[in-house]
Amino acid sequence: MSADLEHAAKPHALSATLGLERVVDHGESGRAVIHYRARPDHCHSGGIVQGGFVTGWIDAAMAHLVMAQTNFEFSPLSLEIKVSFLRSAAPGLIVAEAWIERLGRSTAFLEGHIRNEQGEVLAKASSTVRLVPMKKQA
Repeated sequence: MSADLEHAAKPHALSATLGLERVVDHGESGRAVIHYRARPDHCHSGGIVQGGFVTGWIDAAMAHLVMAQTNFEFSPLSLEIKVSFLRSAAPGLIVAEAWIERLGRSTAFLEGHIRNEQGEVLAKASSTVRLVPMKKQA
């Protein structure tokens, strides 16, 4: 396998840490949908996923969405994020979904949630982001 193909098959280190399983929709449809696999090493006492991972899953879905909806011209810089934890997350499939409430020229208002394999909403989030021009690759 060539180095390029080998590198392309490996998820980014952050995505691997979050337990990325697959990107169902980057956001071209207007909604980003990403599957994560919550693992025991994401948990604290009692097998409950630590809240930072929950926040990271929703935040990553929102970032994918903004980049896709701006044709990868902008990257989101979080100005604030609010997460409401409705149920505890446990090891297993986590589905993160995000959508844009409003996309301006320099700011976007985003929302998202995560669900477990049974479809139960575990957490909801809203975020305000600044749109930062992405650097062109040479």
